[in-house]
Amino acid sequence: MSWENPLFLWLLLLVAALIAVSFLHRTRLRQARSRYFSDDVFGKLYSAEIPRARQIKSISMYTGVVFLIIALAGPQIGTEIREVERRGIDIMVALDVSRSMLAEDVRPNRLDKAKFEVLRMIDRLRGDRVGLISFTGEAVQLSPFTTDYSAFRLYLNIADPTSMPSGTTDFAEAMRTAINAFDATAEDAQNSARVLLLISDGENHGPDFTPFKNQLAERNIYIHTVGIGTTGGAAIPIYAPNTGRLLDYVRDSNDQVVTTRLERDVLRTIAEVGRGRYYEISRSADGMDGFISQIADLEQRSFATQEFADYKNQYQWFAAIGLLFLVLSVTLPRYRPPAIS
Repeated sequence: MSWENPLFLWLLLLVAALIAVSFLHRTRLRQARSRYFSDDVFGKLYSAEIPRARQIKSISMYTGVVFLIIALAGPQIGTEIREVERRGIDIMVALDVSRSMLAEDVRPNRLDKAKFEVLRMIDRLRGDRVGLISFTGEAVQLSPFTTDYSAFRLYLNIADPTSMPSGTTDFAEAMRTAINAFDATAEDAQNSARVLLLISDGENHGPDFTPFKNQLAERNIYIHTVGIGTTGGAAIPIYAPNTGRLLDYVRDSNDQVVTTRLERDVLRTIAEVGRGRYYEISRSADGMDGFISQIADLEQRSFATQEFADYKNQYQWFAAIGLLFLVLSVTLPRYRPPAIS
């Protein structure tokens, strides 16, 4: 047995206290009465009283109150099988956190703008599961698929270039990690739509990712890509950790300032193979509204029906018994009807 509202059970202590107070009051009343009146006098005064009627009425009243309190606490006994229709999709966000994402051609910078747009997307989700992969030259799954959006926000906040051992970008690693994440939850997501959302500036320094891209397509996983940055590009600033003062810009081996540019063609090709769409954020005013509306289109159909066992609420039986005892305490006569001569 379990309880839906167990705090109501504390009221039983109040009932016990009332019973104790009532018992003490009646005991003292009998003792005071015996000092001034004999039992014969009271026997004649209460000759019409039904024996034990008063006790039965009191017991019935307190019993009824006890059962009503139990009903308020919501006793749940046994189990019942419920069918739940799951509507929604599984979205794995693969976020590029390489050093090039710190470029400020999109304000405040590419990475912060990407995080802001992901948070906007999260605010629109209703029951969809979302996960997070942070990648550079390596990839780490920070968040498994979850509907706990508060936890997902915490993982998104810690996605940062300083937390990764490499500052380059490898799409193959991001896709391989995404495949493992989707495969690990394949049984939970049968017949559901599955989406990989790849957010990056498109610069890839890793090996050929075509085999992993094809594996995602074979698993019926849609790949949507978001390119963030400008084709004109920008330098990558280096700030002091504590003061935030600009120290310099990232330079190459020839001591030349590196300019990072949006490589939209790479991301557009990935989306085409993955039967998804390419979206672009090249200004601070741009967003992922197109992808967000795409989610709404996918949610218009149901993806799975699940069954689960749950405790069955039985409060109605306790409420009925409690009302029955209360009615008995009110209607039960205390005195015999007068004899008709």
